[in-house]
Amino acid sequence: MPSLADLNARISTPSRLLQAPGPTAAQLVQMLEAAMHVPDHGRLAPWRFVQISGEARLALGEILVARLREREPGASTAALEKERLRFACAPCIITVVGQPVRGHKVPEIEQLLSGGAVCHSLLHAAHALGFAAQWLTSWVAYDPVVKARLGLGNDEHVLGFIHIGSATEPPSERPRPALNDRLSQWAP
Repeated sequence: MPSLADLNARISTPSRLLQAPGPTAAQLVQMLEAAMHVPDHGRLAPWRFVQISGEARLALGEILVARLREREPGASTAALEKERLRFACAPCIITVVGQPVRGHKVPEIEQLLSGGAVCHSLLHAAHALGFAAQWLTSWVAYDPVVKARLGLGNDEHVLGFIHIGSATEPPSERPRPALNDRLSQWAP
């Protein structure tokens, strides 16, 4: 079981600071199995995974460049290069896809929150196995053309791209909110 110290030690590492080695196939299975131990009202498992690794990362970068040119014909060279390299650093990216079951008694928001918990748990699982990771979305997660190219159906959502690898440098801690500013007591 992870300790509170382990949970408190997890820090996102910017994807540009991730490199090989990434998880082995066996380690990735461990991470994904751990990530699926989340609240799931109705036992619907309303999420799935799409792995992006190897040369597919660079191919996706070219798709993003082409799509950005369509969306923004005047996009700068720097913006295009950013998209080309968006998935190039981390050796393993897991796309967590939300698949809400429409018309079910479990509200769609609860199903999507379950998928968000999968993203969060995957970050902790990567950290527990000694890897660094970052959960990202950006315009790419919401663009219908990119989603289709990733194989998502019309009713599916990218809940996160979890970039996993080894950190090129230690991540820096960020200020956390004071608990007293976030906790209130309800009383009738």
